Amino acid sequence: MSILEKIADIEAEMARTQKNKATAGHLGLLKARLAKLRRELITPKGGGGGTGEGFDVAKTGDARIGFVGFPSVGKSTLLSNLAGVYSEVAAYEFTTLTTVPGCIKYKGAKIQLLDLPGIIEGAKDGKGRGRQVIAVARTCSLIFIVLDVLKPLQHKKIIERELEGFGIRLNKQPPNISFKRKDKGGIALQMLVSQSELDLDMVKSILAEYKIHNADVTLKADCTTDDLIDVVEGNRVYIPCIYLLNKIDQISIEELDIIMKIPHTVPISAHHKWNFDDLLEKLWEYLKLIRIYTKPKGQLPDYDSPIVLHADRSSLEDFCNKIHRTIIKEFKHALVWGSSVKHQPQIVGIDHILHDEDVVQIVKKV
Repeated sequence: MSILEKIADIEAEMARTQKNKATAGHLGLLKARLAKLRRELITPKGGGGGTGEGFDVAKTGDARIGFVGFPSVGKSTLLSNLAGVYSEVAAYEFTTLTTVPGCIKYKGAKIQLLDLPGIIEGAKDGKGRGRQVIAVARTCSLIFIVLDVLKPLQHKKIIERELEGFGIRLNKQPPNISFKRKDKGGIALQMLVSQSELDLDMVKSILAEYKIHNADVTLKADCTTDDLIDVVEGNRVYIPCIYLLNKIDQISIEELDIIMKIPHTVPISAHHKWNFDDLLEKLWEYLKLIRIYTKPKGQLPDYDSPIVLHADRSSLEDFCNKIHRTIIKEFKHALVWGSSVKHQPQIVGIDHILHDEDVVQIVKKV
């Protein structure tokens, strides 16, 4: 029996099973089995084969954005108009067959754009070229899900389900669960918050499915079985996502007002280049990038080419490593001007956290 057949059987059983307290344990087990089978699909046993022609694109710039969507929703047109890159455009489905990279410069940051081939339903199960498409999507800093404004919600649900099946979690934070394997002592469960779904028996049965019989589990929030499975699997990626509702030139203003209420969306027209300013602003907000300007001794700061860091990794150490790995060895202290310090300039150490548009001058050991 192939992996795809096993997945289909489990999904059918889950659809048949009523959801209530009595069946919660059984459903949790089925979800764990499903997650294990999906992992086998993503990482086949053996050498792992090639990635497919044209799919592995070298990562360049400060961030990477992947365009995901059904065929012919306007991804290639959007890339052409945003980055000036020619990706084959036609009015029939499946025009783009490989990954097409482009690059834009925005607020001093170089951002790589990837036009991924159209996803079809069943991509996570290996249909079409969906598996390679989603594998590239896993490496992105931000995902643009491009939707046709005339049928946005049904497409949105299908694409979300395909990406979820591949371990990509959109606009979510990692579950607040501490999980640590040990050699002996059984399963020790600690709940810091009252749980609506998980209890000791449920946790034990899910972990037993993974052949884990000794572990410390701490639930720091009200968690679901899916959250626990995500933590045990350990291969989930949490990526911010913006839904681009394309072809807004084909609907009325009243319809646009209703569609605007969907969270994380930006309505655009790729063909007419409408609302690109709003899109770029939102893109910057979701990427959480900050710009740091360098200042050589006795000269004015270089405002043309900032060093771009992620807001979660913005210490002086990260800044030095981004310029060159050897700077840390010669680092004595730094002078910083900007909102991250009280005095202008202020002498700071290697652990100092920088803010957007700070100016930094590094002083090396003599």
